[in-house]
Amino acid sequence: MCFGMENTMDINHTLNEVLVRLFRDINMIEERALRTGEYKDVTTNDMHVIEAIGMEGTKNMTKVARLMEVTTGTLTIAVNSLVRKGYVYRTRSEEDRRVVLVSLSEKGKRAYLHHSKFHEHMIDSVLEELTEEEQVVLEKALTKLLCFFQTN
Repeated sequence: MCFGMENTMDINHTLNEVLVRLFRDINMIEERALRTGEYKDVTTNDMHVIEAIGMEGTKNMTKVARLMEVTTGTLTIAVNSLVRKGYVYRTRSEEDRRVVLVSLSEKGKRAYLHHSKFHEHMIDSVLEELTEEEQVVLEKALTKLLCFFQTN
């Protein structure tokens, strides 16, 4: 049986422990799942940059930085590393040479899909253990939790 399921006397303590462990474990498991085969050189942070750039083509650095809620300087450091590793292309806009554009290389697109499959597997594994009613309750609870984090 999983942690916290055997004793629900103190729900605050149990929820705190579960949330802390979930955040830690998801990050650790995601890192392990990501760093396989061809992607041994990609960190979780690298993958978040790849995810923010996305598969849809080219984005400017300012837009990607806003999506990630980081400065363009912080993003530049991460993008420099991803360009060196062959995951990202960087170009200048033809219309405005001050604008830096980024897009995923083929290797970057494969890494994006690899990471996406991890998330699909994680969600499928969770949902297969729940009834439809439990799935609805989980969705509502996690959405409220997300709203809490976004407003604090």
